[in-house]
Amino acid sequence: MALAISMEATDARARELGIDLDSVDVDSIALPPGEDFDILRDDEDLLQDEDIPELEMGFANIIVVDNLPVVPPEKYEKLENVLRKIYGQLGVIKEGGLWMPTDPETKKTQGYCFIEFNTPQEAEFAMEKTRGYKLDKSHIFAVNMFDDFEKYMKVPDEWAPAEIKPYTPGENLLKWLTDDKARDQFVIRAGTFTEVYWNDARRAMPELVYQKQYWTDSYIQWSPLGTHLATVHRQGAQVWGGDDKFVRLMRFLHPQLKLIDFSPGEKYLITYSSHEPSNPIDTHRVVLNIFDVRTGKVMREFKGSADDFTTGGNMGVSGVSWPIFRWGGGRDDKYFARLGKNVISVYDTETFALIDKKSLKVENVVDFSWSPTDPIISLFVPELGGGNQPARVSLVQIPGKEEIRQKNLFSVSDCKMYWQNNGEYLAVQVDRYTKTKKSIYTGFELFRIKERDIPIEVFELDNKNDKIIAFAWEPKGHRFAVIHGDGPKPDISFYTMKAVNNNVSRVSKLTTLKGKQANSLFWSPAGRFIVLAGLRGFNGQLEFFNVDDLETMATGEHFMATDIMWDPTGRYLATAVTSVHEMENGFQIWSFNGKQIYKVLKDQFYQFQWRPRPPSLLTPEKEEDTTKNLKRYSKKYEQEDQDVHHLLDEEERKRRMRLQEVWEAWVAKWKQLHEEERAFRMQLRGGEDSDKEEEAEYKEIEAEELVDVTEETVAFDLDQE
Repeated sequence: MALAISMEATDARARELGIDLDSVDVDSIALPPGEDFDILRDDEDLLQDEDIPELEMGFANIIVVDNLPVVPPEKYEKLENVLRKIYGQLGVIKEGGLWMPTDPETKKTQGYCFIEFNTPQEAEFAMEKTRGYKLDKSHIFAVNMFDDFEKYMKVPDEWAPAEIKPYTPGENLLKWLTDDKARDQFVIRAGTFTEVYWNDARRAMPELVYQKQYWTDSYIQWSPLGTHLATVHRQGAQVWGGDDKFVRLMRFLHPQLKLIDFSPGEKYLITYSSHEPSNPIDTHRVVLNIFDVRTGKVMREFKGSADDFTTGGNMGVSGVSWPIFRWGGGRDDKYFARLGKNVISVYDTETFALIDKKSLKVENVVDFSWSPTDPIISLFVPELGGGNQPARVSLVQIPGKEEIRQKNLFSVSDCKMYWQNNGEYLAVQVDRYTKTKKSIYTGFELFRIKERDIPIEVFELDNKNDKIIAFAWEPKGHRFAVIHGDGPKPDISFYTMKAVNNNVSRVSKLTTLKGKQANSLFWSPAGRFIVLAGLRGFNGQLEFFNVDDLETMATGEHFMATDIMWDPTGRYLATAVTSVHEMENGFQIWSFNGKQIYKVLKDQFYQFQWRPRPPSLLTPEKEEDTTKNLKRYSKKYEQEDQDVHHLLDEEERKRRMRLQEVWEAWVAKWKQLHEEERAFRMQLRGGEDSDKEEEAEYKEIEAEELVDVTEETVAFDLDQE
C-alpha cells in the first residue's frame, strides 16, 4: 500500500522545513538516466497500516510560559535570550517561534510568552521539564500546552460525577513463556524490517511471530527479563510487549536519543543524548534521563559536558563511556553508580540522590564494577608516586561504604575484574612488569566472596609469560576457562575453584587443550558446555566442548561469523554474520552439542537478539532433582518429538501428492487441447488422421557376408593400431 499524504499535510510539512512550495519547479526535477539514488517508487510499500504517521495539526506544538518578569522595552531582548537559552536545549524553537506580548500603553511585557517548537513531542517535553522552574525567588514558571486552554474553557460550571468505565484487562506480558512447545523467541533487524520469531528447532525452521517495517530508527533491545522490547527513535524511546501483537506500552520523550540501558530488574530505563555545542571549542553537551518504565515518569535528570562522563567503561558515542551508570544490588534495582574524577558516585532509587549526600572519595580510581547479586563494589586504583604507593583492589559494601577486603599489588601495568554471575567469585587479572620492565607477565587474584574473611588466592599459568587472550567464568558453576599463548594457535586451559583429589591447592587444573583455532569463549548459560570460537582472523571456527567429560562433542564453521549468542536456556546457539561484511549475511542455529539445525540468509542483516527469560521459579533442590531424573521427564517429550517427525513425514507425503496432482492436471489439460485440435490437424493433412497407427508390413531379410582374413592381415592391422 502506498503512503497517501494530503496537500494540506504537504503544505504543513513544507512550512515546518521552511520551504516555499510556490518557488519549487517540480517539472525541472529529474534523476540522471539509470540512477534512482535509492528513492522508492510511488507504488512501493513504505509503511504498514499502523505505521502511517498521524500528522499533528493545530497548536499542539506551542506552549505558554507564565509568571515571567514584567520588563520594559530595553530589557526585552535580554529576557528573550534567557528564555531561548532555557528552551533551546529542550527542543528546536521555530524561527520567530518565541513571542512575548507587550502592553500597548506601557510597552512592558505582560508576564507570559508563547513558544512554538518543531514537534508536539518537543513541546510536551519542554513543558514537563520546566514546569515549576525557578528563574528566581519571585518568578516560578507555570507552563501549559496552548491546546489545554481550550479544554479548560469547556469545563462545565456544575460538577458531575465521572463515568466509571468497565475494567478491561491489560496485556499479558508473560504469555510468551507459556508456549506449549517451550520454545524461545528471538528478534532480528534486516533492511528496514524488524521481525520476531519462535525458534522451532523440531521443524528446523523459524516461525514468524510479528513483523514491522520502520519499527526503530537505530536499534532494538530486549529488557533484561524479556518483558519488553525497546525501540530507539529521534524523539525518544518506546517499549512494546504483549502476546503476539507487541502493543506499545509506554513512550519516553528524549529528543535526539542515541543510547538506552535497562536496570537489571526492568524497573528503570536510562536514556542518553549528546548535543553539538554552539561554540566549536566546547565539548558535546550530554543529557541523561532515568525513567520509571511502568509510569513513564522522569525520576532523575543528569546534564553536563562530555568531559564529565568520559571516565572508565567502554567508549560509546562522542567519546562518552557507556554505560555511564552501572546498576548494583542484583535485580532489586536498589543502587546505581558512575565513575568520576577521584570519586565513585553511588545513588539509591528511593530518593535518586547520592547516598549520605556525598560521593565515595577514592584517589585516582580508574575502574569499578558491581557484584551481580550483592551490593558490593570492586574498585581498582593504580600505583601512585612512581610506585611508592602500590596499586590496590578493594571491595566496598554499600550503602555503608565500608571496605570489607583489600589487596595491594605491585609493578602493575593493567588490571581487569571478572565477577562470576552468582557473585561467589571475583577474578582480578593483573598484568605486571618484570624486574627489567621490558616485558609483561600475567597473574590472577581470586577472591572467594561467600567464604569467611573473603580469602584470596594467587593463581598463575604454568607458563606465566603466556599472553592472556580471553577469560570466562562458568555460569552457575565453579569453573573458569582461559585462552593463553603467543602463537597463531593458542592453548585453552580449564580450572576449578574446588579441590580435586584432595589437592592442597584449592584452585585445580582440569585440562589444557593444545593449539586451538579460538580467541573467544562462550559458556552455555546452564554451564557444563562451552563453545571455543575463532572469530575475526579465524573466520568462524567453532568447537563444542563438554567440560564435565572433557571431550569435544563436535566442530563446525560459520564463515566470517561476527556474533555468537546462546539462547537463555543453553539448548541452542546462534551464530550470525552482520552487515559488517558485505556477503553471507544471516544467521545459523545450532544445538548445544554442535549440530547445525537451520540456516537463514538475510541481506543487510544488522542485529540478532535472543529474548531473555526471567529466573526459574524452581528451587535449587528441585532443579537438581529434575537433572537427576531427566530420563523420567524426557519420555513425554520424546513422544512429542516422534509425533512431530510423523507429522513432518505426513506433510512431505501430502506435498508429493499435491505435486503429482498438479502434474496429472497439467497432462490432462494438454491431452484435451491435443484432442480439440485433431480436426484442424486432419484438415492440414488433407483428411488423413495422423493420430492412428498405420498398418505396416515387416519382412525379415537374412544376408551372409564372407570375410577372408589371413593371419598376416590381422597382424598388420594390430601393428597399425
